[in-house]
Amino acid sequence: MKISKIKVWQVDLPLHEGDYKWSGGKSVTTFDSTVVGIETDQGVSGFGEVCPLGPVYLPSYAKGVRIGIEELGPSLIGENPLQLEKLNRRMDQVMKGHPYVKSALDMACWDLLGKATGLPVSALLGGAYGEDFVLYRAISQERPEEMAQKVADYRAEGYRRFQLKVGGDPDTDIERIRQVSSQLQPGDKLVADANTGWLRHEAMRVVHAIQDLDVYVEQPCLRYEDCLSVRKHTDLPFVLDEVVDGIPEILRASHDLAMDVVNVKISKFGGLTRAKQARDLCVSLGIAMTLEDTWGGDIVTAAISHLAHSTPPEFLFTATDFNSYVTQPLAEGAPQRVKGRMASSENPGLGIDPMMDVLGTPELVLG
Repeated sequence: MKISKIKVWQVDLPLHEGDYKWSGGKSVTTFDSTVVGIETDQGVSGFGEVCPLGPVYLPSYAKGVRIGIEELGPSLIGENPLQLEKLNRRMDQVMKGHPYVKSALDMACWDLLGKATGLPVSALLGGAYGEDFVLYRAISQERPEEMAQKVADYRAEGYRRFQLKVGGDPDTDIERIRQVSSQLQPGDKLVADANTGWLRHEAMRVVHAIQDLDVYVEQPCLRYEDCLSVRKHTDLPFVLDEVVDGIPEILRASHDLAMDVVNVKISKFGGLTRAKQARDLCVSLGIAMTLEDTWGGDIVTAAISHLAHSTPPEFLFTATDFNSYVTQPLAEGAPQRVKGRMASSENPGLGIDPMMDVLGTPELVLG
């Protein structure tokens, strides 16, 4: 089997809540997502998606995905999409870095592999555990009382994991965490995610002020060394995200005892192939994970669901369902949340069929 054509579509994903805010005054109202279709000489097609969280979250931006694929894609025509490790090495030879550009291409090849073998991607990733898995809900940065109300509302919908967007004024953040914490019930988990927004002295103030609460602290500072310093001054469980974007960083953080949980985002690692490698390493090291991506719609959510469902439950801290945040569906058969939980499809590949009327005319066709 050989890749004969690569198609690229741009799709806007508006948010149900109107906007999404996090540290430093950053916000997004409509996400710019890229869908990739890979066609083969045997008539089998696979699809992937990547959606950066705007241009100011990680070193990635939406138009860069499509420009990058225009540069990288021609070198993949004629390659075997089922030989995933070889294909990833080929992409790395042609383009140094830019993992987010490669992510949707790799994801589409996993979809192809599943269709070619008649297996769901979860089976190819190791096999699904149980009937479903737990989700978290991200709570956009607002006034403390508004965030507390949203947690109460989402808890009524079945969510038991909440990621609170903090990383602003420390005093306001302390109040946000306290008010939200008052809404929780036994078995719930709360993560205060600063998204690199605090300076070290601010983070120190916050962790000492909330030391009596049952809360996880996520990515308080921009630099790894500052996060590690904060970690050493608190007994609260610690999550790292933005500073961990590869295997060496996982090994370093594990050696330094810098985290209890790590966020593995598919596009930050360059696709499902490398995300699986990171997932399996974390299992070997005894590190729990949140499995997700930067953002996305139905196709990204399907990929997350297969990765999460094939992770041993004791190592899966939580995962996310981005397609429930946005108003624009992209594919039939995409997984849907049920009372704060989700299951991956048992159909071959990712188990989705893109809505071609929604995608429209491709922005780019290669091959």
